[in-house]
Amino acid sequence: MKELELEKRMMDLESQVAFQEETIEQLNQLVAEQNHELATFKRHLQLLAGRLSQIKDQQSEDTNPVDERPPHY
Repeated sequence: MKELELEKRMMDLESQVAFQEETIEQLNQLVAEQNHELATFKRHLQLLAGRLSQIKDQQSEDTNPVDERPPHY
């Protein structure tokens, strides 16, 4: 190959590497953001599960089947 062809190939490869590095950096940032969002969602889910459990406990304490009137009354 001629020197000019080699230089062009080298420039093309350098350009591709630069583009790939930029893409990798963008994907890295996106993964970090999604990881943060996922951690937030997990915390919210745990809070909601705790609240649901509390509500279920309160409902079971508040309602005693012996005290309730049958539906036909």
